[in-house]
Amino acid sequence: MNRPSSWGGKRHVIVCGLGGVGLRTVEHLHLSGVPVVVLDDDPDLRLARVVQGWGVPHVNRSAHLGDGLEEAGLDDAQAVICADTNELATLEIAFRVREARPDIRLVVHLANASVGHALGRVIGSGSVLDVATLAAPTFVEACLGRPSHEMGVAGERFVVEQIVVPEPGDDEAHATFRGHFGHLAPVAIIPDDGSPMVRCPGRDHPVSPGDRVAVLGTRDELDKSGIEWARVTGTTPAKADPLSWLRRRITVLTQGDARGLFAVMAAIAALLVVSSVVVRLAYVNPATHTHLDLLTSLYFTVETVATVGFGDFSFAHQDGWLKVFGILLIVFGVTLVTTAFALFTNYLVTRRIEQSFGRLRVGGMAGHVVVIGLGSVGMRVVEGLLAADRRVVVVERDEGNRYLGRARALGAPVVIADATQRQTHTMVNLAEASAIAVLTSDDLTNIEAGLAVRESLDERWAEVPVVLRVFDRNLAAMMEQSFGFGHVRSTSALAAPWFVGAALGLDVLETFFVDQQAFLVGRVQVAPGGGLEGLAMQDLSASTRVVALSRARSGGKLEHPPRRGTRFEGGDVAYLLGPYEELLLVLQRDQEANASSEDQGLETDGAGSLLVE
Repeated sequence: MNRPSSWGGKRHVIVCGLGGVGLRTVEHLHLSGVPVVVLDDDPDLRLARVVQGWGVPHVNRSAHLGDGLEEAGLDDAQAVICADTNELATLEIAFRVREARPDIRLVVHLANASVGHALGRVIGSGSVLDVATLAAPTFVEACLGRPSHEMGVAGERFVVEQIVVPEPGDDEAHATFRGHFGHLAPVAIIPDDGSPMVRCPGRDHPVSPGDRVAVLGTRDELDKSGIEWARVTGTTPAKADPLSWLRRRITVLTQGDARGLFAVMAAIAALLVVSSVVVRLAYVNPATHTHLDLLTSLYFTVETVATVGFGDFSFAHQDGWLKVFGILLIVFGVTLVTTAFALFTNYLVTRRIEQSFGRLRVGGMAGHVVVIGLGSVGMRVVEGLLAADRRVVVVERDEGNRYLGRARALGAPVVIADATQRQTHTMVNLAEASAIAVLTSDDLTNIEAGLAVRESLDERWAEVPVVLRVFDRNLAAMMEQSFGFGHVRSTSALAAPWFVGAALGLDVLETFFVDQQAFLVGRVQVAPGGGLEGLAMQDLSASTRVVALSRARSGGKLEHPPRRGTRFEGGDVAYLLGPYEELLLVLQRDQEANASSEDQGLETDGAGSLLVE
């Protein structure tokens, strides 16, 4: 295999493993023009063909055994991304890379938090990433239905708020973004006429009433502009009224294994009523020669059915037909009572007390969030929703799932059932849920469950956020266009920019969505002599916005919002917002001068600063 060609004087990136986030990471690097080499000795053949179609070199060797890393060009690489789904292999790869190249950027995917923290101390902080942790906030945000995204930038709190452009006043200046929102920064404009979204436009961009805009500012700036932020526009949690609460409880308790028990209990009740009436009308007390009252008749019937026989009353001195009735009452009564005890014992023992308790709690819920699938992503979403003070119900098919104990310890009821079945939806009271998140690791299961949820919601489909996890991007687009799903997300697509950014020197801080467009907030240190030094804000890409600048000459003082004529200076820390490909272009531009310097006999350290040989 030929060694990969350089990119603007810079070296290639090695991606170990095509599974999980690996393929999306390779795709992002390739589309950004970064030379990339895949190292995987046992790839999925479909994924390998996709990579081959992109023209990306693939080394079919092991990364943790033999000389696979050397064959992939480790000596000439600028970064290594360990995305192998086998965490033990990932650890071995990370140690081998760090031992061979202590100076290289190393990005590792580990889902185990404890191992990740320990490894981070060995290979460098910020190098160990977890897909579930990175992707979960986006799912939580979609479930909450919030048009706001709050983020921290160098100790300052910024908010991205989505609002609808109001009707203009008499002043013609209201025809532009600046006329409506002053010095707040526009992140995106979604025209009301269905035109494509405009990403990071200028403040003088025209807007019309009904257009939806995403504005950026600090908390104080939004408050001064009269914009209420962090509102919840989705279906808010509602308290169930007593009648609906009781109705749902009865529905849950009369389903599944409990149905037989309630049928037997109903038969016992009917037998008691019929027998009490017969005894009241036909039984004559031998001592008083009078009929028994209704309460005494019920007492006589209960002690006969229960076979306790206190001796208060007897059928011995009654007419023959009434004696036969007494015999039948004893036989049927004993049969029904013993059956009821057996069914009740079976219900308690075989259905697991914890699960039964969870279902009973679900029966009284309204305005809760239903999470389908309790994998690593689902668990993180449950934790995020509970932290936001939302009630959560989990539906999981696998009764041996390792996260069940954790979810129950957090107080989330867990129902072991098939989420594609209508009966399960009734069990978790899906009709009155405020949001549903379908988060299993299988695309087909997610699609089937999502379509079943759509049928169950019926008229509430348009108002309830249904968040769907789908890996394939084309399939996600089809689900959005053909079936009307408004929140289709891919965990690997959400996490891949973090891996790419970490490998290339872009510190990704936040990810959020406006409509279906993902935006990133990243931190870049302007290299002295780099391509950004001396560049004005207005000369950046049209789809990139500088949120704030931390000035090196003023001891890190934060400057925001920067004006059009503000220029970058060497050593500044720039906080950028935009689509990930635009942020990578800015990063590449900053590194171009350093790459030229390397060609002239200079080298750079990991932070991008120049070192003389």
